Amino acid sequence: MKRPTLRCRATLALAGVWLGVATAAAQDQTTFTVGTARAARGQKAFGAIEVPAAADAGLSIPVAVIHGPRPGPVLALVAGSHGTEYASILAVVRLIQSLEPASIRGTVIAVPLVNPRSFHAIVPHPHPVDGRNMNRRYPGSASGSQTDRASALITREVLARADYLIDFHGGDLDESLYPFAYWPRTGREAQDAASRAMVLAFGIDHIVLSTVRPPDASNLTSISGASSARGTPTIIVEAGHAGTTEPDDIRVLVDGTASVMRQLEMIDGRPAPIERPVWIDRIERVPGGTNGVFQPLVRRGQYVEAGMKVGMVTDYFGRKIADAVSPVAGVVLFIRAVPSIASDETIAYIGPLAPPPR
Repeated sequence: MKRPTLRCRATLALAGVWLGVATAAAQDQTTFTVGTARAARGQKAFGAIEVPAAADAGLSIPVAVIHGPRPGPVLALVAGSHGTEYASILAVVRLIQSLEPASIRGTVIAVPLVNPRSFHAIVPHPHPVDGRNMNRRYPGSASGSQTDRASALITREVLARADYLIDFHGGDLDESLYPFAYWPRTGREAQDAASRAMVLAFGIDHIVLSTVRPPDASNLTSISGASSARGTPTIIVEAGHAGTTEPDDIRVLVDGTASVMRQLEMIDGRPAPIERPVWIDRIERVPGGTNGVFQPLVRRGQYVEAGMKVGMVTDYFGRKIADAVSPVAGVVLFIRAVPSIASDETIAYIGPLAPPPR
């Protein structure tokens, strides 16, 4: 079935017609299985995606399946690729608990914690087993390291089953992050229209315009990049800062997901899309440049001018080594939250504003 245009979708929505294009498996199966989680229609099931041992240890990735009694799309919710982005992990945990199968049209696949080893070791960014970034190895490899094998199984068990995907992130232990989202654009009109509708429905007002880089044998990508490259409307959402679990950050992610589910007509009610989004052209990185002690001079969410000092680096006696300067005018999407800094680390992300995309 050809996907309706946005105008057609709005007309059909008024008539109460479900607008998603669900997989045949989701519509026809009386049970829906992901990993060891097997849910009959109208049920919620818990299990794991089991990554077998190889050159390094195996891994058990938790997964929940919420299989509604009525047909509808398959929505995947994935969090915890970086195990100390706690607010996003807890948001998916809360969604698993709060979503009632009887109220859902379609199916939700929820992976609250892709990287349990990082979570329990309290290690931001790289996976502690193999040192790789668990959000940079998709579509993965069945014969690679633990990160590669996990990515391959998530590709098969989650990405290949999803009609829509939301990738949850947030401020890691060293990142004081302002809530923002990404709209990944592929150049495919129908897919981009669907993901744009999702990101607006989610309701986070700062939205980064990103271009999907398709993966190939030598050019691995993120979970959102791999999902988008498969033709699945996908968005990335970020909330939470410096490893905290502020209720407002968790609420932004939970409420945004519910609004997207209403937009997809998976649950009853009207979505609450953002009316005046702040579009961001790209992300400009402010590098560490040197080793030392970092002192921030700006806050997350603050607007800065090109050439403005966003922080400084001192030696261990407090003597200034270097200023950290914004290369562009824009909004501070995150500023480093801890005083330690190394030359290859990041001090800040600055988002220059963009005109509304057509």
